[in-house]
Amino acid sequence: MHRYPTVAEVTESARRLVSRFPGTCRLRRIGTSRAGRPIRMLSVGHGPRHVLVVARPHSDEPVGGATALALARRVADGDRRSGATDPDTVTWDIVLCLDPDGAALSEGLEAATAGPGHTLEHYYRAAYRPVAAEQPEWAPIEGRRLPESRALFDVIEESRPVLQCSLHSVDAGGTWVQLTRGLPGLAAPFRAVAATLGVPVQHGTYDALYWENPAPGIHVLPPPDSTARLAAGSENIGLSTWCAPQRYGGVTAIVEVPLWATGTADDLSPHPDPAGALRELSGLVREGGRQVTAVFDKARGFLPPAEDSAPRRVLEWMADDLYDLVADSWAPLLRQADDGPRTGTSPRLTAAGVSALEVVARRQPLRAAGLLLRLLRAADDPAAPGLRHELDELFTAWCTEFESSLRLRWVPVPDQVELQTGTVLATAQCALES
Repeated sequence: MHRYPTVAEVTESARRLVSRFPGTCRLRRIGTSRAGRPIRMLSVGHGPRHVLVVARPHSDEPVGGATALALARRVADGDRRSGATDPDTVTWDIVLCLDPDGAALSEGLEAATAGPGHTLEHYYRAAYRPVAAEQPEWAPIEGRRLPESRALFDVIEESRPVLQCSLHSVDAGGTWVQLTRGLPGLAAPFRAVAATLGVPVQHGTYDALYWENPAPGIHVLPPPDSTARLAAGSENIGLSTWCAPQRYGGVTAIVEVPLWATGTADDLSPHPDPAGALRELSGLVREGGRQVTAVFDKARGFLPPAEDSAPRRVLEWMADDLYDLVADSWAPLLRQADDGPRTGTSPRLTAAGVSALEVVARRQPLRAAGLLLRLLRAADDPAAPGLRHELDELFTAWCTEFESSLRLRWVPVPDQVELQTGTVLATAQCALES
């Protein structure tokens, strides 16, 4: 396996597993997407305790489908090296793709990252990520009731999992885990599987910028009354599907593995000028957003309306205030950096922590540019080719700068899958023992 499988390929592989292990594996439809696509779940084992795995919660993060199959095969084969993989002890419920509509809009992502010459440019030209209110795990926070979210809530209520593992991948960086409560035994096996594969553990991450950080690469959701929330997220995170297993004593792990590893993801040396770097990165994300939005503004009149175009909705959302929201979320760090020695050196102001923010600063305009280029290619308007050429030059330059500045190294798909699989199994063992 040297590329990511498509949703159709994951489903077909699951069917073959059911045929091969008819007494151990079951495949059923747990819901239907907004566009009428099936949401399927493969259950493996008959144990009284349940582990829930959610693949493709984000449509531009393709590794989860391959990891889901790897986990299913391991349990179905009767691997009893730990209690977590004993099908008589644990039932593994594996949602094969939580967002099939988003995955359909990311069609081509698997081919774009296959074969030699993996590049960010290929990835961002094919990737699609919906607005927050259309992301199944996140929509409840935004007050949206999506059928995909409802399907997942129903499975959680039915199975009351000891552990829910949400399978994510990051375009660039290292690997890390976010938890809804602490699992003290996880840090050592997580670090070991990453080291075996030569993938850096990410020290500092935008996704959990102000969360508790009890061990390298392990982040724990602060209590509900804490102001330490996602860097650009919501205080209503308790409404998300991530927190639903807590009602039944369960824990959720969001397992992130990188497509490209960055050269400084695990560099704990103090950054020589964190305040200057944060100001530069804030300017980078704002200016990149301004440049994409300027092209978007020229094309608004002939692009499909937002109600008919999911990519257009993303562009409107990003153009509204997302770039400023990202940059403004670093203000507490900037104040800390300006205070200097009086507050000591925060892990978030190390070389690794600042590089994690650089990934975000470079990523946001590229996501928007990739989507806008897609719309411009499909547009039948005399102005479209010129705008596409203008934006394409920016897009290509940004990708080159991203790869160079952060010294990106492609992580082979089998290594991504092995890393995520090993982390999920270690997390499951810890959750079952706790």
